[in-house]
Amino acid sequence: MRRFYNFTENDETKERELVIDGTIAEESWYDDDVSPKAFADELAKGEGDLTVWINSPGGDCIAASQIYTMLINYKGRVTVKIDGIAASAASVIAMAGDTVVMAPTAMMMIHNPATLAVGDHNEMQKAIEVLDEVKESIINAYEIKTGMQRAKIARLMEEETWMNAKKAQELGFCDEIMEGRTTDSIMFSQKTSDHSLHEKLVAKMKSEYVSSEQFRDRLNNLRH
Repeated sequence: MRRFYNFTENDETKERELVIDGTIAEESWYDDDVSPKAFADELAKGEGDLTVWINSPGGDCIAASQIYTMLINYKGRVTVKIDGIAASAASVIAMAGDTVVMAPTAMMMIHNPATLAVGDHNEMQKAIEVLDEVKESIINAYEIKTGMQRAKIARLMEEETWMNAKKAQELGFCDEIMEGRTTDSIMFSQKTSDHSLHEKLVAKMKSEYVSSEQFRDRLNNLRH
């Protein structure tokens, strides 16, 4: 079975990272004693702050619920970063972040839970009741994160709501939007680069043992 998650270490910050990529659990974690334990064991192997990268269309709501619970009980600070999509069950996991950050181009989607049911009208009614309870449990996670009224969250799920980063931030599902390049930062980088080049040229001219008069002339030419 292809793993949808991987624990790594950031080469630069040396902080722990959890990458969730693709469908969450190709096979359900319901009645599965192995997969949840394996995830919990890996999570417990390290300590300190944790960054969770999410790019997933969703999947098994049971797996998502268990991962959400493990993350909110994690001792370190959890930062969720959505670089692609966090849809359906993946959006539930995202709610476990102390801070949820989305790329400017990322998407989040919430909707009603779904299932397959076979049987007579009693079985169909039972399936509806289960789905209603699953929906209420998902609303719990959204409500804790957003502070939004349950009725409004239920309506957004009913309508299958797609949110870009700005809309997710406005509704409280996202705390921050990843910063891209700005004109100021580009100008600052250019000034820094120019200054660095100037210093290198000055050092090179000094190393050529030119006369003080020649050095001043060349330096003046650089400034014009």
